[in-house]
Amino acid sequence: MKRTIQGREVDESQIDEWVAEAEAGYDIDTLRARWGRTPRGTAAAQVVPVRLTQEELAALMARAEREGLNRSEAIRAALDGWSHAA
Repeated sequence: MKRTIQGREVDESQIDEWVAEAEAGYDIDTLRARWGRTPRGTAAAQVVPVRLTQEELAALMARAEREGLNRSEAIRAALDGWSHAA
């Protein structure tokens, strides 16, 4: 049976290495440090769903592309500008 991970074939020797590694045990603190995204602040950030029209999203993405930002970065930049404008 052919085994693949992300389109790459995995041979029996690689599986044997993974088994030996698992049987030896893992450092849980090291594994925990790798989980999830890098925190943006001192605590976990909240996910806040928001609905945008197609026009709003298109405008957001156009501006993000011009400024070399991804969608989340663009939204955070817009919120930062708005919240400091008062």
